[in-house]
Amino acid sequence: MNATETSSPPRQRLPEWLRIKLPTSDSFARTRGLLDELKLHTVCESAKCPNHWECWSKGTATFMIAGDRCTRACGFCAVSTAKPFPLEVDEPARVAEATRRMGLKHVVITAVARDDLADGGADHFRRTIELVRAANPGIVIEVLTPDFLDRDEAIEMVLAAVPDIFNHNLETVRRLTPSVRSRATYERSLSVLAKVKAKRGASIYTKSGLMLGLGETEAELRTAMADLRGAGCDILTLGQYLQPTLKHLPVVEYVSPARFAEYKAVAEQLGFVHVASGPMVRSSYHADEFQPPAKAAV
Repeated sequence: MNATETSSPPRQRLPEWLRIKLPTSDSFARTRGLLDELKLHTVCESAKCPNHWECWSKGTATFMIAGDRCTRACGFCAVSTAKPFPLEVDEPARVAEATRRMGLKHVVITAVARDDLADGGADHFRRTIELVRAANPGIVIEVLTPDFLDRDEAIEMVLAAVPDIFNHNLETVRRLTPSVRSRATYERSLSVLAKVKAKRGASIYTKSGLMLGLGETEAELRTAMADLRGAGCDILTLGQYLQPTLKHLPVVEYVSPARFAEYKAVAEQLGFVHVASGPMVRSSYHADEFQPPAKAAV
């Protein structure tokens, strides 16, 4: 190696608690076949989620609408950054058909950031929610949205379709946000969650997630959780950050299951109504473990 060449630090060895056994199931092939047939994207695959083998084997998936090209380039995310294609007008109907065929009782619908669109893709969310509910009366609909640049009209557009759970991830602590997230800001994400709660109050559950292992301190993590509660956030997920490729941010620390359990207790003391905390937890992983006691009302 010459003086001008550099090398990335080697990846840390995965601890035992992060080594998963890939399931073998006919359900996995059926789920993949259905998604291919309907030409649907999932965050499971596009974001290289380590749980997608388990979820697809159980006949569940997190649908990613508005294409698979994101206008942002976050340091943690494996979703492709490129100029997006135009929205597919029949995509909401295809998502609805997939949820019907899969017999889902709880669905998570997310999307790439579409800063190229005037509404950030909000109306596409609205149409998807409405068609999913029409095809599956009684289904619990959870949306995991980008920040829409904190535009009131875009947030209201999604809320008009009455999702049961509105999820927007804070992702990391305030200090690390500029290096971890592209264009997004810590305060903007808190503002989005606070606006949703202010607009709909107890009729909707708000949710957010934090990744651990990026170099945050315990004090910073506690502050972030308190800030989320201050914004009225009801549900919290805490999971281990895993580096999807060598081009992405490195893992600073693998947090032990015992510490995840400690952080869950802290979050519960802060007043979150539901907390999922563990190394393999992701925003939509086992999302159906939280069931709203009643359907949201306008």
